[in-house]
Amino acid sequence: MTTTTSTPGIPAQAGAPAPPSLADTAPKLLSLIAGYVGHRTVAMGLRAGLLRQLADRPGGSPDDLADALGLDPVYVAVWCRAAFGAGVLERTGGGYRLADHMATLLLDDGSPAFVGGVFGVCEAPEMFGRFEASLASGERMWWEDTSPDWIAAVAGTGTPFYTRLVPGGLERVPGLAERLTAGCTVVDTACGSGVGAIRLATTYPRCAVVGVDGDAHSIDRARDRVAAAGVDDRVTLVHSALEDMAVEDVALDEPAALVVNNISMHECRDIDRVTENVRAVLEPGGWFVISDFPFPDTDEGLRSVPGRIMSGIQFFEAQIDDQLLPRAAYDDLLGRHGFTDLGTAQLTPMHALTWGRRT
Repeated sequence: MTTTTSTPGIPAQAGAPAPPSLADTAPKLLSLIAGYVGHRTVAMGLRAGLLRQLADRPGGSPDDLADALGLDPVYVAVWCRAAFGAGVLERTGGGYRLADHMATLLLDDGSPAFVGGVFGVCEAPEMFGRFEASLASGERMWWEDTSPDWIAAVAGTGTPFYTRLVPGGLERVPGLAERLTAGCTVVDTACGSGVGAIRLATTYPRCAVVGVDGDAHSIDRARDRVAAAGVDDRVTLVHSALEDMAVEDVALDEPAALVVNNISMHECRDIDRVTENVRAVLEPGGWFVISDFPFPDTDEGLRSVPGRIMSGIQFFEAQIDDQLLPRAAYDDLLGRHGFTDLGTAQLTPMHALTWGRRT
């Protein structure tokens, strides 16, 4: 005799798998709470300098850390236990050290694996706080409405995308590396605070680089960065929305051989108009490379860890009237604007390239 069980109110079907029990379901929520505790612990450790201190002087006890940083020893001990529980620290004698690879992941902003900047972005008011406050009104904003701290935090999260893009990602595009090595004009659209423009100029010293961004504060920061890097003789900065970008704004001695857009194409108010502007500044055969988040287009992808993180990014994007796009959307975009030789490369689960050439 075969029996089946059912949840009250839900009819059972013979042969169907039993629905998850309450005991099976509760850990899903508990894991979210544990993740929140871990996130706050890491973010606090970054801001207070605890993680940096342990990277520079591993093995310190909570008392040592508190003394070095001028913090309360009891509070530091509480933080250390939480960071150990989260897997960020390991015990060593009477003290602690960073777990393997944590220094790279959390502190080395020159590494393509750096994720430390994401913690600051998630804690900024622009991410969740303003969204919740505007949940009823749906009030939108734009980049000039954000704080300088937000701009700095976004620059920190965008840096590893540029690190992966230049030169490794661009080398995945057939024929492009040789053109860049020989020297040409490169346009970095939505250049932000200049991290990518500087990286392009230093990686390809024969190239002239034009950085374009619609946010005046970002352009001001970019000018300072470019001057400090000593590449202001080869980097030109233009304050312009990408929808208004004109050939005369970015044309130097020749049309551009390459236009790049790093994690900003999805934010364009008129993505087709921007693509037409890009096409206009490119030389025949020139490349347009879009470097962006590949937002999941399946339920399975949305429930993956990368998908859940990208869903978090959507809270900010919604406030500027945008949303991340599936990678395939860029195939359609380039195709309808006449680009050929389309290609793509997945650099990480949260970073994909799409490219095409102007006919």
